[in-house]
Amino acid sequence: MIKLLQQVRRPTLDLPPATRRKMWVMPFIRSYLVVFVSYLVMYLIRKNFNIAQNDLIHDYGMSLTQLGTIGLCFSITYGIGKTAINYWCDGKNSKNILPMSLLLSGLCILGFGLVMGPSVGAFYMMAGLYALSGLFQSTGGSNSYSTITKWTSKKNRGTFLGLWNISHNVGGAGAAGVALFGANYLFDGNVIGMFIFPASIAIIVALIGFFMGNDSPESYGLGTAEEIFEEAISEEDQAVSDAKLSKMDIFKKYVLFNKIIWLLCFANVFLYVVRIGIDQWSTVYGYEVLGFDKETAISGFTMFETGALIGTCLWGFLSDLANGRRGMVACIALIGIVMTLGFYQHAHSIFAYKASLFALGFLVFGPQLLIGVAAVGFVPKQGIAVADGIKGTFAYLIGDSFAKLGLGMIADGTPIFGQTGWSGTFTALNTAAIVCCAIMACVAIAEETKIRRLKRTAKLADLASS
Repeated sequence: MIKLLQQVRRPTLDLPPATRRKMWVMPFIRSYLVVFVSYLVMYLIRKNFNIAQNDLIHDYGMSLTQLGTIGLCFSITYGIGKTAINYWCDGKNSKNILPMSLLLSGLCILGFGLVMGPSVGAFYMMAGLYALSGLFQSTGGSNSYSTITKWTSKKNRGTFLGLWNISHNVGGAGAAGVALFGANYLFDGNVIGMFIFPASIAIIVALIGFFMGNDSPESYGLGTAEEIFEEAISEEDQAVSDAKLSKMDIFKKYVLFNKIIWLLCFANVFLYVVRIGIDQWSTVYGYEVLGFDKETAISGFTMFETGALIGTCLWGFLSDLANGRRGMVACIALIGIVMTLGFYQHAHSIFAYKASLFALGFLVFGPQLLIGVAAVGFVPKQGIAVADGIKGTFAYLIGDSFAKLGLGMIADGTPIFGQTGWSGTFTALNTAAIVCCAIMACVAIAEETKIRRLKRTAKLADLASS
């Protein structure tokens, strides 16, 4: 297993860049498919818990607070792993991290389904296994970013990352169908099938993923992406190369003491309150408050993920068209979120419920993607996994945890910051979106400053050469 995680770097072939670009295509597609499909399947064994919540309440008498606690366990371990494990992952084969994480997480969810029950002991085992699953899944997104960045051109990176980002939207949208199929057709309607069937898929996909693609074109002797696409090396990568910085030096300079990364960390916290607040509780809100049947409530969750699927493709592409202005584009999406939340809160028809959730999915996953892509623009390649990880740590330990447990407690009637009931949850969602927008505006200013500086530097270099 450890050998599979070792990077392979071969001497660059003595061929012109145009020839190596042609050779780049197929290895890239195979590598891209591994990180795309692996992350997609991770969501089949993550979102199945959301789908199963109403059955867990009905069959086992679980409270919203208990469900929130299980979700919180996932968030805590996921958040810790996002920094701690991804720091360890930097310098390893980022592509193979994906199937390894998927395999271990799949085994945990398989166990989750087998120990499920109404007793206190079963509750603790479920919480523990879900926590372990979160720890293993914490490497998925960060190492996908790292792999894709190593393979792609700067000009199209937002588009490729946006296309990859739909993997968890496809997984989230498909989670309901896969979970319900497992329960209704393989386990005679028993909720256990919502966990065992997706977990089995995850284990099979993970085993296949180990033997496809690699983490960089350098592993095939094609050279770096900059060499293949004849682009200038980034300021950050050049500085790391010149100073021969160690992993810890990179972490300190470009992550720990990087004010832009910290701004993105806090933006991610508030965005996750919005994203998870909708994602986690939409089925419960639709069923218990708006009065729709269980199938309609679940279909709203699917519409949220479907809107997200379309949105992530578009927002990444738009940020490329805006010459890498990720923060500016994210602010546009966040303004739309604030305008749409009221329609969702007061959706008294099935059409309004589904349409508002579709629109929110479309809008929420714009900044969800762009916060990560913005971080890539301020760190060297060797620090991408941990830079993405640390913002994920903040998002899950604070934003995600509050959305799952805090909003669940507010909905249950526990006053937090003077808010209680479902109206309190929507106050929290609106506030979080507004604060996130303000922070991303600061990031947008920093990006604009860097873009203009690089343009001036390039212009001076052209004048000097002429």
